[in-house]
Amino acid sequence: MSLVVVGSVAYDGVQTPHGQRERMLGGACTYVALAASYFTRVGVVGVVGEDFDPADRRFLEERGIDLAGLEQKPGKTFYWSGVYSEDMNDRVTLRTELNVFGDFQPELPPGYRRQPYLFLGNIQPELQRRVREQMESPRLVGGDTMNYWIESRREALLETLAGWHVLLINDSEARLLSGERNLRRASERIRSLGPRILVIKRGEHGAVLFADEGPFLAPAYPLDTVADPTGAGDCFAGGFFGYLAEQGADLRDGIERRLLRRAVIYGSVMGSFCCERFGVERFRTLTRAEIDARFKEFKELTEF
Repeated sequence: MSLVVVGSVAYDGVQTPHGQRERMLGGACTYVALAASYFTRVGVVGVVGEDFDPADRRFLEERGIDLAGLEQKPGKTFYWSGVYSEDMNDRVTLRTELNVFGDFQPELPPGYRRQPYLFLGNIQPELQRRVREQMESPRLVGGDTMNYWIESRREALLETLAGWHVLLINDSEARLLSGERNLRRASERIRSLGPRILVIKRGEHGAVLFADEGPFLAPAYPLDTVADPTGAGDCFAGGFFGYLAEQGADLRDGIERRLLRRAVIYGSVMGSFCCERFGVERFRTLTRAEIDARFKEFKELTEF
C-alpha cells in the first residue's frame, strides 16, 4: 500500500435522464480509492453502518483496496439521494442522512501512518488536519473541500491548507476561496495559501492545472452518453493521485511537469469512465488496458 484515502463511504440514490438507482455504493472515499487502485495500492479510512453489504466489502477488497481503516459501527451507513437536471450540469439533493458518518473521527491504523501518499476527501477541515498530523513523513498530501467549509469554517480550512501540497476543487469553489473571479488570479491566491499544485475541475469543460511551471489545460473526454456523473470529480482525484503515487512523485525533490500533466489526463480518463455507468458499476469490469487506451486517445485528440 502507498496511498491512504480518507472520507465518506456511502450509499447513494440517483436519478438522471438515463435512469434511476435507489441504493448504490458511493461516497467520495469509495470513488477516489477505486480509481486510484488501478495505479497503486490503496488503503481507506472511513466508517459504515451495520447495513453495509458484505458484497460491497468484497468488491473493494477484490480491487486490492485495504480496508483495515474502514470502521463498522452500530447504525446506518451515510445515505445521499438526488436528481440531476436534463443536461446533468445541476442536481437537487433530496435526502442527506449522515447516520454513523455524523460522528466520524478518522484514526489511522499504525501501518497507514508510514505511507508516502495521503488524499483527504471532503470532510471537516479540522478532521482533515488531524489526519494529516497522524502521518509520519508523507511525500505528497492533498485533498479537496467544498463551498460549505469555505464559508462556514474558513479559518480552520486555511490552517489545514497550509499543510497540503495539492488541492483539487471546482471553479466556483476556487473563486469563493480566493475572492477572485479570474481563475488565473484565483490560482495565484490559492497557491500562496500552501498547496503548490492546484487543479481546478470544470466538469464537461475539463480541468486546469496550476503549478510552478505554469498552467496546463486538459479537455474532458467526449463521451457519447453520460449515464451518471456522480463521483466523476472524485474519480478524477483518484486517477490524478494514483498515477503520481505509481510514479513515486515527491514534491520535496520536485515533480516533473510531464508527470503532473499526465496525472491530469489520467484523472480525466478515470472521471470519464465513471460517467459511463451508474455509481461504481463501470469499475466492476474496467481494466488497466482500457485506461491506457483512453489515455492514448486523449493524446491523439489534443496533439496539433
